[in-house]
Amino acid sequence: MTAIEKQLQDHILVLDGAMGTMIQRYPLEEADFRGERFTSHASSLKGNNDLLNITRPDIIFDIHKEYLDAGADIIETNTFSGTTIAQADYHLEDAVYDINFQGARLARKAADLFTDKPRFVAGSIGPTNRTASISPDVNNPGFRAVSFDDLKTAYKEQIEALMDGGVDVLLIETVFDTLNAKAALFAANEVFEHRKLALPIMISGTITDRSGRTLSGQTPEAFLISLQHVKLLSIGLNCALGSELIEPYLEVLSDKSPFAVSAHPNAGLPNAFGQYDETAEIMALKVDSFFKKGLVNIIGGCCGTTPEHIAKIAELAAHYSPRKITHGTNS
Repeated sequence: MTAIEKQLQDHILVLDGAMGTMIQRYPLEEADFRGERFTSHASSLKGNNDLLNITRPDIIFDIHKEYLDAGADIIETNTFSGTTIAQADYHLEDAVYDINFQGARLARKAADLFTDKPRFVAGSIGPTNRTASISPDVNNPGFRAVSFDDLKTAYKEQIEALMDGGVDVLLIETVFDTLNAKAALFAANEVFEHRKLALPIMISGTITDRSGRTLSGQTPEAFLISLQHVKLLSIGLNCALGSELIEPYLEVLSDKSPFAVSAHPNAGLPNAFGQYDETAEIMALKVDSFFKKGLVNIIGGCCGTTPEHIAKIAELAAHYSPRKITHGTNS
């Protein structure tokens, strides 16, 4: 049993909040994203937040520390878009290893500063900006912008670098297409077999709207069933919806899942300007319902959440017992 599995037996573990929301607090310009290494790069790099692991590591390190100070048990690496597929938009495929390795090293360094309780680093693995199950062209439904093998190769490179950098867990998150997630799982398994070392894996899907389905059309129960054959640390939901709207889908996962259940919802829904208005106090009150119903083992925040949100959630979580994992295959 790994250290994080032991902690899950007795505690609700707190995941950190949004990285992008915190980066937006800094008045960053193109030069910040270029640093010294990419001064002559042909493409614009502003907005490539993962690149800051290399060019502004001070900012990413400080954000990690803020979340740890707020009480986070698990912090995510700043590598959500750290695949060759996602970085192709910036023509930075060659920088992918360093983005992930440095992202993991920064999070590891920050987590190791805190010795009051166990702290864990989760390697953030996003869905990429392409889908293996759906055509991007409505006039050509059979077309696919990416293949399973392309995804597997890209994820494998990312996972190798994250493990080299010292992550404790892999977090395959914001899954809108389960086939993409399966490519990531397949890649992870290949890396684990080669290294003769396996890390716990968290998976988190995203319900795209009030239809209660992922983009590729799965309900939460179907999402769980399609991944239940894999040995997972946890399965859960994040992004797209706020705490209130995500709750009924969490109830389904909590009732059916043999694994730990996680949630890191947004701070409500975005306003007309794309901003999130839900305060830390309001979000904590809504998340409190998850705790009272015994729905979750891991709780955090996604878009719009900050260390203030995580501090309030952590304060509440400390007063509750975690959801019981009654049929776990990973314990």
